[in-house]
Amino acid sequence: MSDHHGYSEQDVQREVTELQAQSATAARIFDLRRIIGGLFVVYGVIVTIAGINPSDATLDKAEGVNINLWTGLGMLLLGIFFLVWLKLRPTPPPPPPTAEPEEKPGE
Repeated sequence: MSDHHGYSEQDVQREVTELQAQSATAARIFDLRRIIGGLFVVYGVIVTIAGINPSDATLDKAEGVNINLWTGLGMLLLGIFFLVWLKLRPTPPPPPPTAEPEEKPGE
């Protein structure tokens, strides 16, 4: 008895495998460590630059502590930590597609 729905089991399996590969690729692209690390590096650079030449008013507000410089350096270090972590432990690649043994008719 043959199946006439337009999709064979092999077609469905192939589509599932493609979707799994696409979702693994999307997971790698949108890995939160990359996003968080990138944002912290960018903002860390901006805040550090703002802290390099502090005004007297800014220092008075922070009771003599160059808060922008220290916060910026901290953000920069945290961002670098996330990016190094991503580099050392990357998202695992998608599993290679496994060839399903084809069923013989009559089984």
